[in-house]
Amino acid sequence: MIRSFVLSLLVAASPVGAATYTLLPAGQGFDRLQAAVDAAGDGDATILIAPGVHRDCAVQSAGRITYRGAVPGKTIFEGATCEDKATLVLRGRGAVVEGLVFRRLGVSDGNAAGIRAEKGPLSVSNSIFRDSEQGILGNSDPQADIRIDRSTFAGLGRCDRDLACAHSIYIGHYKSVTVTRSRFERGRGGHYVKSRAARIAISDSSFDDTRGHTTNYMIDLPAGATGTIQRNIFVQGHDKENHSAFVAVGAESRDNPSAGLAVVGNRAHQAPGITWPAALVSDWTKSPMRIERNVVSPRITEYRGAEGAEPPSLKRDIRRVLAAVRDRILG
Repeated sequence: MIRSFVLSLLVAASPVGAATYTLLPAGQGFDRLQAAVDAAGDGDATILIAPGVHRDCAVQSAGRITYRGAVPGKTIFEGATCEDKATLVLRGRGAVVEGLVFRRLGVSDGNAAGIRAEKGPLSVSNSIFRDSEQGILGNSDPQADIRIDRSTFAGLGRCDRDLACAHSIYIGHYKSVTVTRSRFERGRGGHYVKSRAARIAISDSSFDDTRGHTTNYMIDLPAGATGTIQRNIFVQGHDKENHSAFVAVGAESRDNPSAGLAVVGNRAHQAPGITWPAALVSDWTKSPMRIERNVVSPRITEYRGAEGAEPPSLKRDIRRVLAAVRDRILG
């Protein structure tokens, strides 16, 4: 609350015609984002970004920088990418993105993103990624974590032009990916979340595929993962390239262990009129997982193994009984 109050005072005190980018705490003003990033150097700094539509981008190669929209939802980056990659190309010591909108981004290889995380930890909150090829694209940094909270991903992804598919979020071999209280909708192809991170935590988010176009999985963990997928709402739409599953685990490789992955307390439904069967979880790893307390529509199976087999019913029933006992004991 104190930080928000201070920021509101800074915005209110800014004179008409003030610089688009203000480097804090120094208070220097810049008209180009790259100039502000370069001035931050290898230090820790915040770049306060004025409201408006900015056709600008930057590459961060050092330092730990917070990119903060002065007016969340009104601070918009549109159309511009650096290195034919993204609006923000990040390979410094870390980055925080707060209150920004990224929209209408495209590049020659079909992988334009609002944020390209190449190295270092990344935290994103209260931001919107819309009508582009990808929202967030991450390379690989096994020592770093990516966290996304209270953000919206809409009109993203593609699988056309004989190019590799793009997704709303696609993260390589990072240490972990955490997504909380976020919304995914209106996918244009590919998956809503695809991650090769060793650990995943996706919770309290919604995946609305009812207006999706040629989409695939809601969550794809192609190399396997441990962690949790819990308290999410999934709705599968009619226009699917692959409608077999909501969550896929280990479909491409077993690079990460998946034993203990918990898919718990989710709600999975299909749009009215859909008649095909689907699985909440399709698993290629044959690892023991905790899949329980999910509410699914009649044509949705909670779990399907690589050969299409259900886990043994006795084991599944025992898990449900133990979960009910535990819930009763814990109140």
